[in-house]
Amino acid sequence: HSTERSCLLRELHRFESIAIAQEKLEVAPPSPGQLRHVFFHNALPFVGFGFLDNAIMIAAGTQIELSIGVVLGISTMAGAALGNLVSDLAGLGLAGYVEALASRLGLSIPDLTPKQADMWQTRLSAHLGKAIGVTIGCILGMFPLLFFGEEEEKLEEK
Repeated sequence: HSTERSCLLRELHRFESIAIAQEKLEVAPPSPGQLRHVFFHNALPFVGFGFLDNAIMIAAGTQIELSIGVVLGISTMAGAALGNLVSDLAGLGLAGYVEALASRLGLSIPDLTPKQADMWQTRLSAHLGKAIGVTIGCILGMFPLLFFGEEEEKLEEK
C-alpha cells in the first residue's frame, strides 16, 4: 500500500542519513542490470497508458466528429480536442488499473538504495523507460485507425 511504502521510504532515508553522518555509507552507482530493471519498471505501465490514451482519443474523437461534429458543424480538430478530453478523463479513472495490471505482471520494484535512486543514471533510465514506453503504447494505440476508413466512406456516400 502507498502508506506502507512511504513509511518504509522515510525509515530508509533516516537510516541513510545516520549512516552518512557517521561516514559509513559509500554508495556505488547502480549496475547496468539495475538500470535495465528501472527502465522496464517504468516503461511497462507507460505502454499501457499510451495505448489507452491513443486508442480512446482516436475512437472518441472520430465518433464525436462523425456524430456531434456533423450536427454542430465543428471542425476535425475540435473533434480531436474533445476526443483528447474524453481520453484524459478516462486516463484519470484507469490509471490505478493500469498500474495494478503492470504490478501483477511480476515486475518488482528495483532494489536500490535511496541514494542510488536519486543518481542521474537512475533518473535517466526511468525517464527513458517512460518516454519509450509511452511511445510504444501510443503507436500500438493507433489500432482503431484500421477500422475507421469504412465508416468515413459510408458517411461520405450519404
